[in-house]
Amino acid sequence: MELEEIYRQDLSLLIALQILVEERSVTLAAKRLHLSQSATSRILARLREMLDDPLFSRVGQRLVPTQFALDCYRQLQQPTGQLINLLTPKAFNPFECEQHYCVAVTDYAMQALVPYILPRIYAQAPNIRLEIVPVQQQELQAQLSVKGTDMAICRAIDQAENLQHIFLGKVGVSCLLSPNHPLAETELTLDNYLSYPHATIAISDGVKALLDAAISQYPARTELLRTPHLDTALALQSTHPMIITLPEGMAEIAAQRHGLNVKALPFKLPSLDYKLFWHSRSEQDKAQQWLRSEISAATQDLLNQSQQNC
Repeated sequence: MELEEIYRQDLSLLIALQILVEERSVTLAAKRLHLSQSATSRILARLREMLDDPLFSRVGQRLVPTQFALDCYRQLQQPTGQLINLLTPKAFNPFECEQHYCVAVTDYAMQALVPYILPRIYAQAPNIRLEIVPVQQQELQAQLSVKGTDMAICRAIDQAENLQHIFLGKVGVSCLLSPNHPLAETELTLDNYLSYPHATIAISDGVKALLDAAISQYPARTELLRTPHLDTALALQSTHPMIITLPEGMAEIAAQRHGLNVKALPFKLPSLDYKLFWHSRSEQDKAQQWLRSEISAATQDLLNQSQQNC
């Protein structure tokens, strides 16, 4: 199609298509477009004619997009993002920002990174509104495109190949001991690591898989507890001489907060690469550029400190 032919098309219909895909409802799309429901239905009819595809089927009260509609949505993200940037004032002042952003994180990031990141962000943008939700790593593409999440802090996975990203750092594994533990003042060797009972803070499939694979070549340890929540393991420390194995960062925060000792793991375990991911639809957004910069800088500082302390 030539440029002149594109000019004769009503390109605003494509914006309506994006909103219909996001809302999956003519009624909700109409509200966002500030149109009546009947006018929005007519827009949908025009879209079907222009694109020669049914675009949606109705299941109950919801519209289910066809694969063609989803493909159109993905292809429209970058150009519409660039148009938004073109038509939006260039200056961004975080102190005046009142926008809402949704950030998806792993359990590890929720416990170890987010408490470190938030004070830095709100010191500069006190009126920003953040929603922190669990990351859906097996559906990361959809979560960052059609499900409305703006960015995600998680380990690298195959599904993230087509997303934009910044490398944040490597996350390793440490051990946490009570100051009253018999090994609190001695070097943690493989023999004494295996000889005491354990609690494992297995907060992601990546950590669990790496740890289980590494420990399988040694004699079995006595694992009393496996949990995603550190507080559960800490509750047993006063009655059991446990070694808590958990991700770095969490270990250091818990050690400072509860007066515990951090020990290096006595065998080699590959680190996990953590990244900040986002979809191309938000690549040019000035506020999101600022927020990504602050999150990445704070996280990189924290993870670099953890690596230096190993």
